[in-house]
Amino acid sequence: MKKTTFFLMVYLSSHSFAYGQDTPKMRYEDKIRIREAINISKQMGEKIWNGINKVPFVILLVTDSLEFLVNHPYPSDDFKLSEDDKILNTKILYRKRLFPDFYLATFPAVNGVNCIVVGTPEKTNKNSSDWTITLLHEHFHQYQFTSQHYYDEVNALNLSGDDETGMWQLNYAFPYDNSNVIEQFKKYTSALLKVISSIEKKSFKKDFRNYLTQRKRLKNALSPSDYRYFSFQIWQEGIARYTEYKFIKALDNYTPTPEMAQLEDFTPFNSLKDKFYLSELNSIATSKLEKDKRVSFYAIGFAEGILLDKQNPMWQEKYLTDKFYIENYFNNE
Repeated sequence: MKKTTFFLMVYLSSHSFAYGQDTPKMRYEDKIRIREAINISKQMGEKIWNGINKVPFVILLVTDSLEFLVNHPYPSDDFKLSEDDKILNTKILYRKRLFPDFYLATFPAVNGVNCIVVGTPEKTNKNSSDWTITLLHEHFHQYQFTSQHYYDEVNALNLSGDDETGMWQLNYAFPYDNSNVIEQFKKYTSALLKVISSIEKKSFKKDFRNYLTQRKRLKNALSPSDYRYFSFQIWQEGIARYTEYKFIKALDNYTPTPEMAQLEDFTPFNSLKDKFYLSELNSIATSKLEKDKRVSFYAIGFAEGILLDKQNPMWQEKYLTDKFYIENYFNNE
């Protein structure tokens, strides 16, 4: 055999092997976390939100240089096959990274389909358990966004101005620095904390009436458009935070898969409930509207969701048909 033929065969052989080895693969531990979130939703989701498991659990995992796509019904042509994965029981696709690797967001990132666009636990500063619960928060956003008439009704709020990108949801000029708004916001959040703490006490009815009064005064301190923005954020982000808590509560007697439990940074799910609850209430107590801005509304929605559970256990039936003003859900008619 000539040397040139020999070297050509070695070259082709080595590059064929390298190509097989170089096909990017999602990390094992990320597959386990994603599978756990999907399993939890399948087992618990319908008890929390009717119809949530009809919504595709589409994930775009953003790593240092690549993005991995899971459960997408019709991916765009820039994705290539990574593998037909046995852990997630689906095809995983990949492409070069387009989005920041610290994202925790849901939007129509690929072919108009709402994707959970998420960085790894390391990049998002979360352990495996918290990251898994965050996927459930984002899956609830998929549930919201795919509801009937969602985008038309959001547009009807007339809050976007000239912005056609959707960034107004983050950048709307809410009067965070207005002294009158700040003062009334403090009175409202104080009343909210008090009524949450008295849910099982005799003073609840009195505290609830005061909470409603302070909430109405906040509404009156805002312009109609500013109140629409506030209500929208409570409905969308606040109730998503409440949903996280509902999933955590549902996991009290849940047994994680052995693979999940064996991850180095796994924290038992049943240890998260009290910590999450107290953290959200502390956020309300310490939040400064002028500093925390729209993030202040997340914990408020969590608390108001708990109040709704107390006052009207059937309130979720109105959630997707009477959007954006959760005060309407207190009445069970």
